[in-house]
Amino acid sequence: QVQLVESGGGLVQAGGSLRLSCAASGSTFTINAIGWYRQAPGKKRELVAGISSVGSTNYADSVKGRFTISRDNAKNIVYLQMNRLKPDDTAVYYCNAEVVNNPYGYWGQGTQVTVSS
Repeated sequence: QVQLVESGGGLVQAGGSLRLSCAASGSTFTINAIGWYRQAPGKKRELVAGISSVGSTNYADSVKGRFTISRDNAKNIVYLQMNRLKPDDTAVYYCNAEVVNNPYGYWGQGTQVTVSS
């Protein structure tokens, strides 16, 4: 099993920055990739950015050039640096661990990001 804990959310003005953290514990050796997702009220959960075990990254078009995903393997933490935030980025942000032999993976509890205009 893998446990994920997100932190770093908050209230920020448009144009500001936040850095989210996703700390993984448990059977972290089973993790193939970690993704950051977000869900705004009334909308479906969407992938924001992902990073594989070998460091490959991918981003949603809406955040390319503004968000950066990175990982600290020694600490088992994945970060999401969010710059030039927009009100449309307001959502609950979740991290998900894609693991071996588990099609659903594991989810954290989420952290709220609110961007005011």
